[in-house]
Amino acid sequence: MPNNTSTDIANRFSFAKETCVTAGAAALAYFQRIETLTIEQKGHQDLVSEADKNVELLIRKLLAENFPDDAVVGEEHDNTIGTSGYTWVIDPIDGTANFVTGIPAWTVVLACVRGADTCIGVILDPVHNEVFAATQGGGAFRNDTPMRVSSSEGLHQGSVGVGFSNRVKSDGLLEALRHVVAGGGVFYRNASGALSLAYVADGRLIGYIEEHMNAWDCLAGQLLVQEAGGKIEAQDARDMILNGGRVVAATPTLFDTLVTISDQSFA
Repeated sequence: MPNNTSTDIANRFSFAKETCVTAGAAALAYFQRIETLTIEQKGHQDLVSEADKNVELLIRKLLAENFPDDAVVGEEHDNTIGTSGYTWVIDPIDGTANFVTGIPAWTVVLACVRGADTCIGVILDPVHNEVFAATQGGGAFRNDTPMRVSSSEGLHQGSVGVGFSNRVKSDGLLEALRHVVAGGGVFYRNASGALSLAYVADGRLIGYIEEHMNAWDCLAGQLLVQEAGGKIEAQDARDMILNGGRVVAATPTLFDTLVTISDQSFA
């Protein structure tokens, strides 16, 4: 790798945290007047608001001003091609269904990918003023405090986050829940996969499973979990950007159990 790679990543990491805070403030202003928002339905249980679109445009503007040669992939607008080898992956508001109904469980998500790896991940919860951030090999932090995954040793010692979207049938989810409960566990869903993954990294959840996630929902959170001492399924970030995929993230002790449950449950 070029000698300036660490500097490149450090600069982008600082930018990512600052940008998420700026974008989060804009999103929070929309959240505080949700009754005025224009909301569209993209599909079954799949909503988008003017806040999603405008917050992504704000992030893209800041990216263009600071890293014009980087590629950009976002949920709400067309991708842009870059030449630097770095790709930014944006979810302006993860948890839109919560956002538009006044439920305070949504995040601004920004990841940066280099080659097959996610090198930067930032998840901001503006409502609770929590910034979850990590760089590859640099650890994971909540508001600059180091994070570690839970020390739980079994399903009976914590909650497993589960995700569900309209991209898959409900059968797999129902089977996964059955296995979790049969194993002595309980499940948790907050309709923001990114926030749930941040909670795994911070030791609040013992794991997270979802049959299919898009890259903008999961890349940042997977890096957080890995850097906080957890385990994730090995994936190529470039393939996740193109196709999305299954997500399993957990404490080292519980990871194999959740992989088995996912294998048994998901197509």
